[in-house]
Amino acid sequence: MIVEASLPGLLRTLFIIGGVFLLLRFLGQLMIAKRNMEEERRVNKNKSDFKEQKAKARGDIGKTKILRNKKTGQSSIEDVEFEEVD
Repeated sequence: MIVEASLPGLLRTLFIIGGVFLLLRFLGQLMIAKRNMEEERRVNKNKSDFKEQKAKARGDIGKTKILRNKKTGQSSIEDVEFEEVD
């Protein structure tokens, strides 16, 4: 089989290589945009969770919680005596 080099064949090969390069570049940009959108969603979710926790903490100011030991059903709080320091 004899293959001859021709100008139309060379141009067609160059166009194919260029097209593949542009397609890969476009797909890369698309993947980067998708990653950035997911990162932005994650950051916004963390921010909204933080705001909710902060609002809940503000609502709990001054309230007293009694924690009970789940195994025995008794309180795990013990009395502490304080001494005055002179």
